[in-house]
Amino acid sequence: MNAPAPPVSMKLRLRAEGDWPSILDVWVASWRATYPEIDFDARRDWLMRHVRDLEALGGVTLCLFDGGSTLAGFVVINPADGWLDQICVAPDHFGAGLGASLLSAARNVSPSVIRLDVNADNLRAIRFYERDGFSCVGRGTNTLSGRETIMMEWRA
Repeated sequence: MNAPAPPVSMKLRLRAEGDWPSILDVWVASWRATYPEIDFDARRDWLMRHVRDLEALGGVTLCLFDGGSTLAGFVVINPADGWLDQICVAPDHFGAGLGASLLSAARNVSPSVIRLDVNADNLRAIRFYERDGFSCVGRGTNTLSGRETIMMEWRA
């Protein structure tokens, strides 16, 4: 099941170097809304290094802008293996369908398979992926947080 394209007022494009402050702000705000007890501000440098490393290996970062200038969300996916490493929507856009739009963009990059890890206690995210056709294919542990994870997969 393919998700809808971004709403007409939204603009999707590849990450530019000047997007980092907004990407980091959206990432921190999104994770803080889900896990307020974790200091995601302290992980900003890690995220930037991590995404740069993923891009150096062929990963693609797509940014979704609201009204052209405000970052509403982003996704990082590797077209070679379908690994979706990051998908974030700004909290003020939760529930507006932007996550589905970002997944649709990820499917355009990797049209046959998408794999990802999700924290096992992040029930909202798990339900979101299940509604979009993902299924559980394994379990693991997040190397940074130690939280239990579920590996999920979507296939065309």
